[in-house]
Amino acid sequence: MSLQRLIVIMALAAPAMLGTAQHATAQTPPIAQPDQPSPPRYGRPRIEINPRPLLYRRCVDWYELQYRPSGTVLYPQMRCWWVRG
Repeated sequence: MSLQRLIVIMALAAPAMLGTAQHATAQTPPIAQPDQPSPPRYGRPRIEINPRPLLYRRCVDWYELQYRPSGTVLYPQMRCWWVRG
């Protein structure tokens, strides 16, 4: 086959190939869109605790002797509670 015939065949085949390539891309759907919206997602309920502004915490601390097998130990103790102020 001569070079001229090959060039003619390529020149005739090129538009047909480009036409099918464009046609094939035109038929592909765009980015997949869901037909129905997705169901809403519910998170865990948020719990907020806001003490009254007139409350504060009062604490009392002291040292207590505790008797143990190894010997007597001075041990810190603390008690706290909420008070209206």
